[in-house]
Amino acid sequence: MHDQATGLRKSITSRKRRAINVDLIAVVAAVSDREPCVLTVGQRGSLPSGPFEFSHRSLQSGLRDWVEQQTGHPLGYIEQLYTFADRDRIGAKSEQRNISISYLALTRQEAIAAPRKSHWGSWYEYFPWEDHRSGAPEALGLLRPRLLAWAKSAENAAARRERRQRAAIAFAFDDRPWNEELALQRYELLYEAALVEEAGGDRKSVPAASVSGRAMVADHRRILATGIARLRSKIKYRPVVFELMRPTFTLLQLQRAVEALAGRLINKPNFRRLVEQQELVEETGDTSLDTGGRPAKLYRFRHAVLDERAVVGTKLPLTRS
Repeated sequence: MHDQATGLRKSITSRKRRAINVDLIAVVAAVSDREPCVLTVGQRGSLPSGPFEFSHRSLQSGLRDWVEQQTGHPLGYIEQLYTFADRDRIGAKSEQRNISISYLALTRQEAIAAPRKSHWGSWYEYFPWEDHRSGAPEALGLLRPRLLAWAKSAENAAARRERRQRAAIAFAFDDRPWNEELALQRYELLYEAALVEEAGGDRKSVPAASVSGRAMVADHRRILATGIARLRSKIKYRPVVFELMRPTFTLLQLQRAVEALAGRLINKPNFRRLVEQQELVEETGDTSLDTGGRPAKLYRFRHAVLDERAVVGTKLPLTRS
């Protein structure tokens, strides 16, 4: 009986040591001066986050509380993004399971002035290979030979082929088309190849930040990549881009915002035709003088479109290079 009691106490103690921590984390995005921005806190390498507490009425209310406390920025549109619970997550201790429930939050341009304790920065600082608005970025060309060398270093022919194919698809090698929605796959491939700082390999083998991007704490850059991929996909079939726009805007401002998010240029006539055909916007009767040329008509989002159709979006007419 004594041995059984001792065993039970050891079992209970062991279970207590295996703690589960649940955090709420936010990818807060905005578009400012044609740049897609993300909100960070601390040393500018951390997404707003905090533990889910018993006092929180819900996951969303808990997230909103933490973001407002840490940044002074109230959230508007949010949606759940993904739950990260890998056992080997960066920073996880062996006796703990760290679970992060992430959310994507969108805010309007005029609201992005942040207090000193938080910072807005272009997400292309973290992913310099993702911005193709001026053609293929230099970072992409510098990463290519390193990825090919990593593919060749696999232990057998099958693994070498598999690595080579994954790199070609994700990074558009061998005249393959660039798919802007593969932002997460590209970051994870660079992590696997130890070409980003978070991978924890030999720092001398990691390219400069201008090529490999700015590092973030723990796996926050992976979470940010997940948010970028979600938003790039969603703007094609839901009008979420209007959550990032001022109440009134020109069609050119709308196009530039979509291009900033996608990291791709859009055919101007096709874009305007699709926006008008889908009746996403309506004229306000006013004009803008901020164009540097002729006054441009101001538009606003037709909120009635959400009631008229269950699924609607911009269907990006991307210019393929």
